[in-house]
Amino acid sequence: MTQGQSGNAGFTSWHCTDRMWQIVAGLKETLLTKRIAIVEDEAAIRDNYTAAFEREGYSVEAYTARQPALDAFAARLPDLVVIDVNLENDIEGGFELCRELRSRAEDLPIIFLTARDSEFDAVSGLRLGADDYLTKDISLPHLMARVAALFRRIEAMQKPDATDGRLRRGDLAIDTERMTVHWKEAPVGLTLTEFWLVHAMARYPGHVKNRQQLMDAAQAVLDDNTITSHVKRIRRKFLAIDSSFDAIETVYGMGYRWLAE
Repeated sequence: MTQGQSGNAGFTSWHCTDRMWQIVAGLKETLLTKRIAIVEDEAAIRDNYTAAFEREGYSVEAYTARQPALDAFAARLPDLVVIDVNLENDIEGGFELCRELRSRAEDLPIIFLTARDSEFDAVSGLRLGADDYLTKDISLPHLMARVAALFRRIEAMQKPDATDGRLRRGDLAIDTERMTVHWKEAPVGLTLTEFWLVHAMARYPGHVKNRQQLMDAAQAVLDDNTITSHVKRIRRKFLAIDSSFDAIETVYGMGYRWLAE
């Protein structure tokens, strides 16, 4: 039997049983390898991120601009796209790429990784459908952790638990398989981030969730003002259905909680 590629070099073993276990582990790793596409116009930064992801075992494809990426994605979508906002001479190229990708695949994970650190840009990226908005001052270990957490969240969504992903709290019904929320039987149209914020609060009614806990639940890097804005939008969406809605309480100086019935 021919020895595998570099990632499977550990197959060689003096003992047959060890060799078999290593083969199994190597095959499992191959099957679980995630394909990450990086769209970044600065070569040094692109190479740095590519090397970092490859060290973590990911398969990486790198592009310098929006159109080459779109051409490649037309044949096959990656498991995750990491996008800079400024792409060569296209200062809004990353935003346009996100918009086009989201129109093609609603569930494709997208992360912005950019030097543009204004709240306006971050909110714009998230509103376009990105799952996270990170700035380039983030450390590589932190970046790897954010990506791993995003993949864990996706895998959790694809594996229903013993309760089939349903959560009911009084008039609230959440289905994590279908990613739906209903209030008094009426659907509430939430973004992915808003969905997980509601889920985090409603999962443990009466418990205060601080901003860090909510940020972790949403798997997004958000500052206090952005979380406040998300909660305000969530309230407005529930109030549009039920003018007496008051299930989300602000605990000043601490965070938010879903009021127990």
